Amino acid sequence: MGGASRGARGVGVVRARARAGSAEREQFRMSDDESFKGLPRDARVGILGGGQLGRMLAIAGAPMGVRLNALDPTENAPASIAANQIVGSFRDKETVKAFAKECDVVTVEIEHIDVEALRELAAAGVDVQPTPETLATIQDKYAQKVHFQKAGVPLGPFADVPDQVALDKAAMEFGFPLMLKSKRLAYDGRGNAVAKTAGDLASAVEKLGGFAQGLYCEKWVPFERELAVMVVRAKDGETVCYPVVETVHENNICDTTTTPAPIPNRVAEEVQAAARKAIASFTGAGIFGVELFVLKDGSILLNETAPRPHNSGHYTIEACACSQYENHLRAILGWPLGDTSLKVGGAVMKNILGDGDGPEAMGRAHRLMGAALATPGASIHWYEKPDMKTARKMGHITVVGSSAAVATERLDTILRAANGDKTPAKKAPQVGIIMGSDSDLPTMAAAAEVLESFGIGCEVTVISAHRTPERMVEYARSAHTRGLRAIIAGAGGAAHLPGMVAAMTPLPVIGVPVPLKYLDGMDSLLSIVQMPKGVPVATVAIGNSANAGLIAARVVAAFEPDVCSKMLAYQDDMENVVNAKATKLESIGYVDYLKQM
Repeated sequence: MGGASRGARGVGVVRARARAGSAEREQFRMSDDESFKGLPRDARVGILGGGQLGRMLAIAGAPMGVRLNALDPTENAPASIAANQIVGSFRDKETVKAFAKECDVVTVEIEHIDVEALRELAAAGVDVQPTPETLATIQDKYAQKVHFQKAGVPLGPFADVPDQVALDKAAMEFGFPLMLKSKRLAYDGRGNAVAKTAGDLASAVEKLGGFAQGLYCEKWVPFERELAVMVVRAKDGETVCYPVVETVHENNICDTTTTPAPIPNRVAEEVQAAARKAIASFTGAGIFGVELFVLKDGSILLNETAPRPHNSGHYTIEACACSQYENHLRAILGWPLGDTSLKVGGAVMKNILGDGDGPEAMGRAHRLMGAALATPGASIHWYEKPDMKTARKMGHITVVGSSAAVATERLDTILRAANGDKTPAKKAPQVGIIMGSDSDLPTMAAAAEVLESFGIGCEVTVISAHRTPERMVEYARSAHTRGLRAIIAGAGGAAHLPGMVAAMTPLPVIGVPVPLKYLDGMDSLLSIVQMPKGVPVATVAIGNSANAGLIAARVVAAFEPDVCSKMLAYQDDMENVVNAKATKLESIGYVDYLKQM
């Protein structure tokens, strides 16, 4: 969020729709149960900030009949398309207090607000969500770290550096590179400075405005991936997690997110557990964005949190049963939390960031959106900000598909098309075809041909269970994170490859016995088919990789209606061929039929 510049004083209505019965409002309760403590449907929701997050909050509220008032200093702010905007500063105490008088519950879309004003409102009985105490803690990134440390959340080493002596001590302890950060008003990479050597410390401090601004430092974390997860917290303390996403940053600004993240299930569960623990340690309700690191050894460290809808949760609008925005409103209104599960196989979100200033950069952004409009599964969100500026968040594109790999393939198509490249993208592989030796390829090629005839992408490679065991382990364990739906494994002789792979992947494995010089493949068949209980391998006839391809196609068909339609057509064609042969045989008799064979 670009909230640092949105702080002008003044109050005035920019865009407001009259609410029916505003003088004597009805109280549309959402339940007759006396134990239900939620606010009525027509409760007046106030949001401090009217940027893109406020915009999407207001849009999410509209289908439920929930109206929002937004306080923002910029006239015709993005949220004004669906919210009643009041022009004024959310950092000015008196303005915030005057705004809140017309609200039943007040929330935020940016954490850099006047917390003291919110404390006074809460003391006067105004419902502020999340609570001012939570907002105050998260506003100060050092206080946030201390809070999580006390709560037992996994963190990297950090230290307060109020002066040069403290900084030198931390640098001696943590080593270099060293991450120096501002405690407040830091977002999208702003407020961060990296000192690669001791000689960089002075310039890093100067970049952040000096020690008087309030600084702390963190030991450099050699992470392998950056992850994020949205957590929604109800007023009664219930917390529910969304799927874990992988985030990729460009110049410290989120560029893309991929859901689900390509990580082992164990790591995903640990990430969600840490995120829930972190948010459960706060008070108040709403959606929280939690950012984490995954290290090379698979361990996780929490980076920071945001007490509001988050860039890494944009994908939830198209990809989840209940978006982060709707769930935020449900939570602050005291309503039941919504379903956070994915309703698609995978999703990729791409921020539309200003790559320059002025009309040319604006034109490039619109060509990108135009390419998205021509792509299946793609949705565009334009924030209607007046000017294009470098690194400014102007909108985003979300692409969904049957898997994250398919969504990524579609995004690649959009990016290339926006640059004038109309070449069709190579289909993302949904089936892996592996074999113990390249000498098995003549047998296994039929599986690839079948899959290609159904429009299903496949990857074909050689992996030996005996000669490349580490490669086999890595392939099997990562296959499901790369969007594969099934694995076809061909092997001859001892034929250990299908069974070993099946032991390490959650995907269905289809074994193809490959006939060798001796025993005609019977050894392979018996080896593959005699798997122990709990490690299933679907085994086809000796050398019949075509059937393996058909089984894999049926697995994909369970997820993709177009492949299912092709499978039905394929079965109809087989029936038609047999019926035609039967008709001909019955018509001309078996003697003449044999002569024509």
